[in-house]
Amino acid sequence: MNDDATMLSDAVSDRLRDAGAVVVGFADLAPLDETTRQGFPRAVSFAMPLSPSIVAGIAEGPTEAYAGEYSRLNSLLTQTAQDIAAFIETRGWRAQARPATGDWSTATLRAPFQHKTAATLAGLGWIGKCALLVTPDFGPAVRWASVLTDAPLLTGTPVVESRCGDCTVCVDICPGKACSGQNWRAGMPREEFWDPKACMAGMQKVSMARLGRSGVCGMCIAACPYTRAYLRKVGIK
Repeated sequence: MNDDATMLSDAVSDRLRDAGAVVVGFADLAPLDETTRQGFPRAVSFAMPLSPSIVAGIAEGPTEAYAGEYSRLNSLLTQTAQDIAAFIETRGWRAQARPATGDWSTATLRAPFQHKTAATLAGLGWIGKCALLVTPDFGPAVRWASVLTDAPLLTGTPVVESRCGDCTVCVDICPGKACSGQNWRAGMPREEFWDPKACMAGMQKVSMARLGRSGVCGMCIAACPYTRAYLRKVGIK
């Protein structure tokens, strides 16, 4: 990569930081098949933090505040991805924004492009036992978006295995008992360590009990030791 790649990578990172991203990286998508990466060789991967106080409030189950935060952050991430894609295109490269959420299949419970995969390829974190992307500084208390591109960017070193070790906190707290307890490794089918249908069933059960309607759970986010360390760092016990 030349100086132009460095300058473009820095410019994209700066714009994302200004927009509120706390984790930013660039992924080489070569390990993915052509269909999954939609013909693009690289991706911009970035995350924004969930409100620490709201995360602390979902230790026992979902709240209306968390539902609102989840929606707010998804909208901000999606808009930011679109802005970054437009910025890259002004530099003469192709780019395609991938929304924070909303394009996953109800049949497979899977999105055509996984933000988590881009993040691991960018070296930003690993997949935890509840299938969340865990970052060293924020745990899973962030949400993600991506931009696919052919722009020359300085890609990171992929993370290829879990750093969760023997911890089973998220496994134990999951209301759907969706986690096998196995540690993730790159290329591992998710069903070997996590059952998405069981996760959805447990999420709906606890959401109905606490909110009286369907919603997102988040208990494993609040329980993760990396999240707890992040909350302590910002003054939340």
